[in-house]
Amino acid sequence: MNILIIINDAPYGTEKAYNALRMATTLLKEHENVNVNVFLLADSVTCALPNQKTANGYYNIERMLKVIISKGAKIKACGGCSEARGIDKLTLIDGVELSNMKEFAKWTVEADKVLTF
Repeated sequence: MNILIIINDAPYGTEKAYNALRMATTLLKEHENVNVNVFLLADSVTCALPNQKTANGYYNIERMLKVIISKGAKIKACGGCSEARGIDKLTLIDGVELSNMKEFAKWTVEADKVLTF
């Protein structure tokens, strides 16, 4: 089964990115026959920036992304959204790639389920 998870919000300030990545982690851990793709849109493209610093005891989106990447998830960040926020030339977390709406549409059509956060 192919599952597409779409994140729209910034990594911190709400718990949408956190909850989306918790779901991705659980899907990959509990279901070996599941492929997970995560597409970062709007302010969520900043989830892909490296060297995030969070206080002890708080979730860290960078670490969560690295975990799901290590388990086989594919992560793409919207190139247009990244450009609009001035981060399209910055280094992203290893395993995250800039993408476009054409690929986002392809992932959507190929998905058996789409979850939005």
